[in-house]
Amino acid sequence: MESLKVKDYMTTKAVTFTTEMSLSAALEKVMKSPHMGGPVINDKEEVIGFLSEQDLLEKLVKVSYFCQDTHIVGDCMHGEVLSVSPETSIIELADKMKVGKPKAYPVVDNGKLVGIITRSDVLKAIGKNLNDCFQHPV
Repeated sequence: MESLKVKDYMTTKAVTFTTEMSLSAALEKVMKSPHMGGPVINDKEEVIGFLSEQDLLEKLVKVSYFCQDTHIVGDCMHGEVLSVSPETSIIELADKMKVGKPKAYPVVDNGKLVGIITRSDVLKAIGKNLNDCFQHPV
């Protein structure tokens, strides 16, 4: 199981945002994505923040009440981002994803975003490993 790596189960096309993007544009991207948010990147594709559905919900309730799209991603993103490398083991990541931790981690290699991995991806990896463990030759 220790040989399972993030790179084998991550999604390489993460939904991304920029700090200057309007929240309504960010909401549109999230609604079209299977993920519940994503990394905020700069022009060098470096991860500088993370925007979650929860972050959007908090600000968009106010925005919709006043019918003013005045907030941008930079106003509500989290600046401190936990990330993993493509070589991180699935077991190590599963341990990090315990209750109260992020459900999705940007995957960063040499300072650049290369993908995203979620709890669902980690569960798929563990499930595949369990299936392999319990298959018996006939």
